[in-house]
Amino acid sequence: MARYLGPKVKLSRRVGVPIADLPKHTSKRALTPPGPHGLRGKRAKPYGIRKDEKQKLRYHYNVLERQFRKYMEAAGRTKGNTGEVLLQLLERRLDNVVRRAGFCRSIWAARQLVAHGSIRVNGAKVDRPSFQVKVGDVITVKEKLHKTCREQMESLQGHQVPGWVEVNPAELRAKVLAMPTSDQIPFDVNTNLIVEFYR
Repeated sequence: MARYLGPKVKLSRRVGVPIADLPKHTSKRALTPPGPHGLRGKRAKPYGIRKDEKQKLRYHYNVLERQFRKYMEAAGRTKGNTGEVLLQLLERRLDNVVRRAGFCRSIWAARQLVAHGSIRVNGAKVDRPSFQVKVGDVITVKEKLHKTCREQMESLQGHQVPGWVEVNPAELRAKVLAMPTSDQIPFDVNTNLIVEFYR
């Protein structure tokens, strides 16, 4: 399957916000727009504002355009606020749950961990990063990688695990307690603009 393999910090520079909670993405240089003078005086048009908001979310969850569009269509078919449902679908991706649990430092590392078959859901191997977890699902890491994951967790000082996930660091075990809500997502994005972009 196709995926973005280019420099990740360029994505943060492009949208003007850190798409990953890593020092190289949160530095001043990473948040300066590209160009010799940081594109001073550039006036964003309504289309550009909505597109940038959509790109922020896409980059944060490491999802390509076609897949993101499918999530958008699924959210539109589901009862409730389309923006809220879209965030829930993206948050419940297995690679994202692994990241939120703190087993990895970034979404790219979490995707690799899942794709290499190192993650178990309710005891069964799952190697699809887009797998949708449900309430009550238990996520564990293959024993062979416990040392690596513990090192990753130690390097993530101050990492906040969201309330909808319960983590047992000793066993490297995470349990989905509830459906995620928009206030539990540590990434600021205006979903209304994204919904308008696709209308």
